Amino acid sequence: MNEIHMKLNESGRVVIPAAVRDALGIEPGDELVMKVEDEELRITTLKRRIERAQNRVRMYVKPGTVLSKELIAARREEVKNG
Repeated sequence: MNEIHMKLNESGRVVIPAAVRDALGIEPGDELVMKVEDEELRITTLKRRIERAQNRVRMYVKPGTVLSKELIAARREEVKNG
């Protein structure tokens, strides 16, 4: 995608063009996350951030592992052992 130039309106708002929304998979009602990094504004969706975190965790967890069950089992073991 090429650069898109736009102006900030008087209210401090910017409309995200349809081509950008399509490229990022942004739908009406999606929760957006904005972050200033290296003096640039980064915009993504909360859904995409969660997917990225889940993919990172999958790199370290064996397939079929249910982390919530492992956490509960560990807590029960701690209680049992006092």
